[in-house]
Amino acid sequence: MGFRRVVAYAPKDVSTLGLALVGEVFADRSDLGLPAFDLETATEVPGPVRTDLGLTQHIEFGLDRLPEAGLVVLLPGNERPLYPSPAVAAAIRAAHHRGAIIVAFCTGSYLLAATGLLDGLRATTHWSLTADFAARFPKVKVVPGPLYVDAGSLVTGAGGASGLDMFLHVLRREHGSPAASAIARELVASAHRLGGQAQYTPYPMQADSGDDHIAKAIAWAGQNLHRSLSVDDLAVRALMSSRTFARRFKAVTGTTPHAWLLNRRLDRAEELLETTDLNIEKIAERVGYRSATVLREQFVKRRGMPPRAYRNSANRQFAMTNNRIHRNGPVVAAERKIKLAPDLAT
Repeated sequence: MGFRRVVAYAPKDVSTLGLALVGEVFADRSDLGLPAFDLETATEVPGPVRTDLGLTQHIEFGLDRLPEAGLVVLLPGNERPLYPSPAVAAAIRAAHHRGAIIVAFCTGSYLLAATGLLDGLRATTHWSLTADFAARFPKVKVVPGPLYVDAGSLVTGAGGASGLDMFLHVLRREHGSPAASAIARELVASAHRLGGQAQYTPYPMQADSGDDHIAKAIAWAGQNLHRSLSVDDLAVRALMSSRTFARRFKAVTGTTPHAWLLNRRLDRAEELLETTDLNIEKIAERVGYRSATVLREQFVKRRGMPPRAYRNSANRQFAMTNNRIHRNGPVVAAERKIKLAPDLAT
């Protein structure tokens, strides 16, 4: 079972957007059959905390809350320098030692890196800060491109709205795709943007880095999953040799082209199962599998259930969300047919 208790750490000049995102994503939706999160916000000295917009947020909990959490969110702040006090660093380390997942994005990544927990691991932050981040924390393998980087119990994200992508990714990983997708629908957000997807805002790069070519190849592959794609195909799109492309791809995304394609095909299959009534054979064709049997085998390895069971679970969550929205007031009818699809192939 995934985490339930969530503690968000708010530094001085905490990001108002960060507070809003964590509050929206981890709100109580137990009436939808979704995980009932217990969300608290903590700070070093409980009391009034000024936000980056000059607003005052009263925070009643202190650092003792962090080690008790299953998920700790290190929110961004505008205060400089971006280093935690010894007490804050100790609380973050204690939470991690007790098994908590620690996530941080934008300047919050600085707080996590300063604890030493990211030493030797891949991490990211806002595109405009990556050079400074790398200079301050030379033991961290800074990756400038992705929306977020998953290092297991430590997850770092870029800036702004990428925090939402990171939260939904962790929810999908720990609580399953139906739960993450149901929350995304309520927030009118994309259910899943891959961490390897490049940050949209252009960022400074060395002229020969090739990261922009990698990003273009990734975007092209995502639009052509129905094809039988090879590393050579992607390398051509990136204007690189296959060997150079594979090396650069792993440096940027943290995974191999083959593993990325496998995950993206399955991500797309999940999206089609959730949002269409296409049968399994047609979905397999659209995501580049030669048969429904191959898709089913890969799907079971990933989710522990066949596509049919996954679709039924996702449809139940969707129906519960719609019921809740309709109870709360008039809405435009959803343009999706709710069907448990007993006749579909497994």
